[in-house]
Amino acid sequence: MTDKPRRRVDALRDHPWALGALYHDLELKLRLIETIEGWREVRGPMWPKPTFIGSRIDRERRCGRGSAGLRSTKISGATSPPVRRTTVTGREPIGDEEQVLLLSGAEVESLLVGSALVEAMAGALRSYSAGSAVAPPRVAASTSGGLLAAMPAYLPGVALSTKLISIFPGNHELGRASHQGVVALFDDEDGRLLCLMNAEPITGRRTSAVSALSVALLSRAESRILAILGAGVQARTHLDAVAPIREFTEIRLAARHPDRAESLAAEYPRCRVMPTFEAAVTMADVVVCCTGADSPIVKHQWLSPGCHVVSVGTGAELDADTIAAGRIFVEWRGAVTSPPPAGAKELHGRDPLSVTELGEVIADPQRGRTAAEQITVFKSTGLGVEDAAAARLVYDAARLKGVGSTCRW
Repeated sequence: MTDKPRRRVDALRDHPWALGALYHDLELKLRLIETIEGWREVRGPMWPKPTFIGSRIDRERRCGRGSAGLRSTKISGATSPPVRRTTVTGREPIGDEEQVLLLSGAEVESLLVGSALVEAMAGALRSYSAGSAVAPPRVAASTSGGLLAAMPAYLPGVALSTKLISIFPGNHELGRASHQGVVALFDDEDGRLLCLMNAEPITGRRTSAVSALSVALLSRAESRILAILGAGVQARTHLDAVAPIREFTEIRLAARHPDRAESLAAEYPRCRVMPTFEAAVTMADVVVCCTGADSPIVKHQWLSPGCHVVSVGTGAELDADTIAAGRIFVEWRGAVTSPPPAGAKELHGRDPLSVTELGEVIADPQRGRTAAEQITVFKSTGLGVEDAAAARLVYDAARLKGVGSTCRW
């Protein structure tokens, strides 16, 4: 092996989800094995095209296609009940083909743990950028107080799903969640409904997992100061997902309602509440915006050279100078070409070729950050394939752990 490929492999230690792609791009004589705990490299022949946890190929590899009788499988060391598998298709019905699994918000939340979700998001985004996945633009019916959006998606060999999500920003004042909905998971071979699950934890956790992936791929390895702007559900899930990515020595929190920031910080002793957004952003290495604001809360003049900025949602949290000066990354180019609620207000009207999809960076890390002083911006609008991949993980984990209830459909 030449020194150049080896240097490229070593350079990826900060974002291991790209390793499988780099392996194929360089045709290295290595075998890379993915585990939930991390990656390890072993000698061996060329490895087939990688799959990510939750795919049908992965399930068949772990559980055995066409196996008869009962077989037990474990997730993250948990003891799982035996699951009866069919001998023809390898699918996993719940005893009676007419039974549908129902999962509450608390049950979904309990199953969305560990690094498997980030790995699933990486696989879903890479599949979408490669053109193999289907995720039409989000459609919505608007009311005076909010909207109801539909997000169907198909990940070949993984999941066929749709999410119905209502977004009512005024609910915060009522003490109610602003995002409420359901994810329906279908069998991608015969269209049979498999599961209905609460969409609120899926939306929060998969969004923060994608943001964490962007931090791993695009932020500088020496990043030490993290700023979270916002104090709602997304702020909480981003604290959980992003903080472990780098060795942050300082975590700052700021919100439009200081009392909510104080309340959230009380749950995270490492957080320090800042009086203003400017105070939180100044000198920060990674800035994560989770406010849903319709007007800018971050100004370019506050950002340090080399900062990585994440903005979640279809609002306009970033000023025009930040968008103009930063290198922009998205989940899909529809964030530029589609109007809200599918696309992003800050990016609407830009040249689609001026932005880079995160899945393209996973496939080719050289399409990511190109200079230490460069400001990188990840604008997240959400994508149906993310919900599909997350729903498959939740469904598989629920089946293996015996979580949820069923009803005859």
